[in-house]
Amino acid sequence: MREAAASLQAMEMSFIANTLDRQSERRGDTAYLKTLLERSDTRIVLSTDKTLVFEKSEDPHIGHALTSALKLGASPDEMVFLGLRQDTGQPLFATTLPRSDEELSAQPDLIVQDLRNLALQNAFSAEDLSALAQARALIHWHRTHPMCSRCGEKTVMAEAGYRRDCPSCGAAHFPRTDPCVIMLITHEDKALLGRPARLPEGVYTTLAGFMEPGETIEDAVRREVFEESRIRVGDVSLVSNQPWPFPANLMLGCIGTATSFDIEIADDELEACKWCDRAEVRQMLEGTHPEEHRIPPSISIAYELIIGWLENRI
Repeated sequence: MREAAASLQAMEMSFIANTLDRQSERRGDTAYLKTLLERSDTRIVLSTDKTLVFEKSEDPHIGHALTSALKLGASPDEMVFLGLRQDTGQPLFATTLPRSDEELSAQPDLIVQDLRNLALQNAFSAEDLSALAQARALIHWHRTHPMCSRCGEKTVMAEAGYRRDCPSCGAAHFPRTDPCVIMLITHEDKALLGRPARLPEGVYTTLAGFMEPGETIEDAVRREVFEESRIRVGDVSLVSNQPWPFPANLMLGCIGTATSFDIEIADDELEACKWCDRAEVRQMLEGTHPEEHRIPPSISIAYELIIGWLENRI
């Protein structure tokens, strides 16, 4: 199974190639961070609630200079330090903009784009897309957690953006990463694929769901599959993982062996679910399926799980 995991991880899922030196041991050194922020080569990733903001250019970059970021309304007190590029030592920060997508899109020198679309378009290098994933997840957390959950007072950024402190009650709040299991379930020579209503028409994918407190990965896989399809699952193996910044998840890619076969859609998660043999999945991949069914795009771990099974690598 270790060989299968290594083979799967080597493929080109998005957001798994973050090479930034995060320098976590220096996040409390405010003088050092100020020096980094004011360097002429520093770049700042700008984000709204769900999109990223770029300057129009023939050679687009993922970040803005400090003067440009401040001019667009960024606050110097809300700068998250992402890390240093390993090849050049260039500092990267990220922050939010208190402006709407519509307002920013109206500016002729700016491009407002969703990270998922950027990944589908292969708009940046794998390393830059991974840094943008880090930025998007952190900025989403800061935008949605401005107040203390203990006393309701406004919090302030600390530890270079990896903590928010409450000056009123002293509570410390940390960014969330929510683990999700995503699993390809097999029975003999068939794979279980489902269709959540939120997906584009015709897309069938692996089942998935959030882990719950006090639950192992294996138990989460078995529970989620049973809840959604009434299929019982026996053996479960973790084969890969992927940061998924929509908004801040860690996808735990698993394979599992079904111990039952009869499908019953048991809740409102799926609008369709079926067993597919390799011939049908290959039609989905090649765009020749008679009902125009297809699998998810290659940026996701679901695609890698399906292709890994199709090619007998997992």
